[in-house]
Amino acid sequence: MAWRRTDRPVSKKRISDADLWRTDLMCPAMTQERFTGRKALVTGAASGIGRCTALRLAAEGADVWGVDVNAEALAAVEADAAELVGTLRTAAGDISTEAGVQAIVSGAVDALGGLDVVVNVAGVLSFGHAHETTLDEWNRLITINLTGTFLMCREALPHLLSAKGNIVNVASTAAHAGQPWALAYTASKGGVLAMTRELAVEYAKSGVRCNSVSPGAIDTPITASFHVPEGADPKLIQRVMPLGAFGTPEGIAAAIAFIASEEASHMNGADIRMDGATLS
Repeated sequence: MAWRRTDRPVSKKRISDADLWRTDLMCPAMTQERFTGRKALVTGAASGIGRCTALRLAAEGADVWGVDVNAEALAAVEADAAELVGTLRTAAGDISTEAGVQAIVSGAVDALGGLDVVVNVAGVLSFGHAHETTLDEWNRLITINLTGTFLMCREALPHLLSAKGNIVNVASTAAHAGQPWALAYTASKGGVLAMTRELAVEYAKSGVRCNSVSPGAIDTPITASFHVPEGADPKLIQRVMPLGAFGTPEGIAAAIAFIASEEASHMNGADIRMDGATLS
C-alpha cells in the first residue's frame, strides 16, 4: 500500500520508496508528529518491517537509531529519511550476542541522549520438517529471535524506566497457532509473546509499557524466502496464507507507531494480530 495525496485521484503508478515517507504525500493521520522529541531504537532497520518502522517513526517526528547486520542497506534507509520531520541515523549491530546488544543500546543512548521507545523487529526464519531440524538451526533461531529480543529488552529497560517509555516486540501468528515447517521459529515467537506479557506485568507500575504485534504473511524479504519442504502436505499451506492479499510492511509499521505512541497509553501486555484473517 502506498500513501497518496488525499485531494488527488488515485493513480495506479507506484510511489517511490523515498516518496512513501514525505509528509506532504501522507494522509492526515500520519502528519500528527506524535513522536516529536522522542527517541526510538529500532532493530532490523535495513529492510521489511524494521525499515518501514524506522521511517514511519522518523516521519512522525522521532529521533530514530536504526540498527541491522546489513550495514550497506542501512545507508539507503538513511537516504530515504533525509527530508523527514524527525531524524534517522543508523549503525551496524548484531543482536545475536550479549556484547553486540550492549553495544547497540549504549550506542543508541549515546547518540540520542536516552530512549523512549524500543522496537524489536530483527529476526530470522527458516523452513523444514521438524524431524529434520538440526540443533544448530534451532539454536540459531532461538538465539536471534528470542534471546536477542530478551537481551534488547534487558539492556534498554534501565533507560526506559527513567523515561517511562515502552517496548514493542514483533511476534508472529506462529505464536498463536500451529504453523507447519517452522518449529524453531514458532517456538521463538511463542517465547517473545510470553516475554512481552511478563514484562508488561512486572513494569506496569513503574510506568513502562510492553506490547507486541503478530504479523501473518507480509510482503517482506523474509516471507519471500518461504518454500514448502520436499514431501510436505501442500494442504497445510492454508495455515500460513491470508484469505486475501499479503499484508504490507508499511501497515505493520503503522500499527507499531500507534502502539508506541501516547494514544495507546492504556495498552499494556497486549498483542495486535495482523494476518488477513488467517487465524480468524
